[in-house]
Amino acid sequence: MSEVEPFHREGPDTISQEYRFLKKNQELRAGSHLIQVAAIDIGTNSTHLLIASVDPSLHTFNVDLAEKSTTRLGECDLDTGNLSEVSMQRVLDVLKRFKELADSHQVEQLIVTATSAVREAPNGLFFLKRIDDELNLAVDLISGAEEARLIYLGVLSGKSFGERPHFLLDIGGGSTELILADEIDARALTSTRVGAVRLQRDFIKEEPISINRRKFLKTFIQGSMEPAIDKVLSRVNSEDSPVMVATSGTAMAIGSLIAAEEEHPPVKLHGYSLSVNQVERLIEKLVEMTPEDRRSLAAINDRRAEIIVPGALILHTTMKMLGVKELTLSERALREGLIVDWMLRRGLLEDRFNFQRSIRNRTVLHQVKRFRVNTVRAERVAKHAMSIYDNTFGALHDDKGFGRELLWAASMLHSCGLHINRTAYHKHSWYLIRHGELLGYSHREHLMVAGIARYHRKSLPKKRHEAWQVLASKSDRKLVLEMSLILRLSVALDLRPEPAAIDININKMKQKIIIQLIAKAESNDLGLEQWNLASCNPIVKELTGLELDIQVKT
Repeated sequence: MSEVEPFHREGPDTISQEYRFLKKNQELRAGSHLIQVAAIDIGTNSTHLLIASVDPSLHTFNVDLAEKSTTRLGECDLDTGNLSEVSMQRVLDVLKRFKELADSHQVEQLIVTATSAVREAPNGLFFLKRIDDELNLAVDLISGAEEARLIYLGVLSGKSFGERPHFLLDIGGGSTELILADEIDARALTSTRVGAVRLQRDFIKEEPISINRRKFLKTFIQGSMEPAIDKVLSRVNSEDSPVMVATSGTAMAIGSLIAAEEEHPPVKLHGYSLSVNQVERLIEKLVEMTPEDRRSLAAINDRRAEIIVPGALILHTTMKMLGVKELTLSERALREGLIVDWMLRRGLLEDRFNFQRSIRNRTVLHQVKRFRVNTVRAERVAKHAMSIYDNTFGALHDDKGFGRELLWAASMLHSCGLHINRTAYHKHSWYLIRHGELLGYSHREHLMVAGIARYHRKSLPKKRHEAWQVLASKSDRKLVLEMSLILRLSVALDLRPEPAAIDININKMKQKIIIQLIAKAESNDLGLEQWNLASCNPIVKELTGLELDIQVKT
């Protein structure tokens, strides 16, 4: 583990801005003020900017500007896997221009995400720190499954799914996302490390490609995509008749090439349909062409021409494996999904998106069930944690709302490591949360949830701890300390398998935090809870300088 400080994700100004949006939600929904929101997606092949006008009263958004630059961040060092200096500089130059564009549109929120290339590169996090240092842009690193979920939201925002489930396919430069979803929710989210740039870089050294190389590529794609195909097909019900939708650069480029052959090409590619036979005929032409020949095709740009063959092979192979004869193109994908997700978190979308508003809660509850957590006790601890959080601002924490949901998630999952080892279960809980899937949470938030669970018991963080090293910034570490202290107190209140019925009153007086335990029944003896809370006093004093005064009222 490198000793270089990881990237800083979000400072107090950003947290305050998030809090301000939450507090003004009622006002926004009632008024006609349009909110300018921008989303930047740092991909393996391209970097995209989308600027949208969100109308809170109508629960809609319009795309005002969409820009793309082929930055080829995936052109990494083949020996080390590191992002190259040249490719990183290309992205930095584009991000600077995109930020200036967003500022010129007076955007109120700028969302920036990074995907496959940064996820996999050993120096990925340090590149994100460099972006923050040089451009003051905080970047969320999202997982493959979260990327797939956001793609689903983006497609859903521009298409009615009706009563039929949909296969959604997004072929990127470094990964391919395949999703099975319906109007209500995603049934399966997959992300596979096979993409157009990756295949071109790793396997195509001479062009036109030989027949044997083409067979090899098909076999490699089949083997890579097989787990994802099996997963989505296993979630298709016998009465279902799925529709296939493809989105993003590769699919749109293939659509452009096929549409260009029509007598009357469509004005827009959104909603345009391609058959598997059309894709196959196009591949037969493309594989016979040199890169120079492909660059002469008017329907695609020069950089896309370089990677169109492996991209088309992924598309065709996936269609064949799914048994699909036709697909429809969607112009909406990850960038639009980021806008939709932002709106969902602020209650600015309704109707068919309602179920998706609860994705963060549902993914935590899914992990609770998966790790066989005692749900009743976890909910009890979470209830105590929320009560302590709400009554100790300025004493145990200075958080203005950002950490509350992270604290709830950590409270629900803090004991998930118990079935591995009781003595050090907090360490196992950290590992399980860290390597589990928390949809709706950014990479940074995910690490913070795991960190809160890790430090709710035993010793405080040490510099050598991996759980401490991976946290993005000093402000994140401070929040993890504050939230883990609240969780520590909450767990101390839940020592018994069958708890005493109690209420809690919390007050701060001078250099004391007074926690009053109130028995709901005269027969309840709260001495055990009083003793257990008092044992937390040394750590409370070390972190806050305040003494705990535990009082019992019957």
